[in-house]
Amino acid sequence: MKTRLLVASLAIATAMAFALPAFAADSAQDFVDKAAAGGMFEVDSSKIAEQKAQDQSVKDLAQKMISDHGAANAKLEAIAGEQKLKVPTELDAKHKSDLDALQNSKDPFDGSYVAMQRDAHSDAVKLFESYAKDGDNAQLKAFAQATVPTLKMHQDMIEKIKSTVGDKSSATSSTTPAVTTTDTSSAAAPVPGANSFTEDQAKSRIQKAGFSEVSKLTKDDQGIWRGQATKDGKNTTVALDYQGNVVAGTN
Repeated sequence: MKTRLLVASLAIATAMAFALPAFAADSAQDFVDKAAAGGMFEVDSSKIAEQKAQDQSVKDLAQKMISDHGAANAKLEAIAGEQKLKVPTELDAKHKSDLDALQNSKDPFDGSYVAMQRDAHSDAVKLFESYAKDGDNAQLKAFAQATVPTLKMHQDMIEKIKSTVGDKSSATSSTTPAVTTTDTSSAAAPVPGANSFTEDQAKSRIQKAGFSEVSKLTKDDQGIWRGQATKDGKNTTVALDYQGNVVAGTN
């Protein structure tokens, strides 16, 4: 009986571990690492946007990101110093890749930047809300809790601008649609742009579009995930762009 209870308890503990948010921090140092990397990315990507964005609302957003995240980064660094925690001084591999993709994007810049900000803030809200609730350091928990409203305010700004930029893109482009978040293909060809989907997210989205046996996914220099898949019993090439469009029969 005791053995059964022990096995059941372990099973429940394992299930709870897998149910934790993907962007939760395991410790104070882990939170500092993730929050600092995200904050640096927000500032660095927005500095690029200040120079390359065409729409004034996107430029204004970039300036807001630099101001707010710059202040948050400085506060995080001060708290981390008091707590004897190390603050990373450069971006991690994922954020470096995203920054390079944004800098070198051949797609109209504004849509790429706004889409990337949308994804980055979704991750940030999950991280900060999780740590504010369950964090292991009182000062960092207070910092996370105080920062969440600003991150959510940013999300509202981004959604409004995304709608505006999408409408303008639809009105000016005869070959591609406005940014979409549907689970099915809505473009005749994948749209180049800074792609923030991870490999697992790309695979999942392609599968939701009706494909199976998705394999050999690689992201090319245009930010497009390309690979092999099966649909209706036939093997085909498949691509996923930064807008979430899934397109079959691509080269």
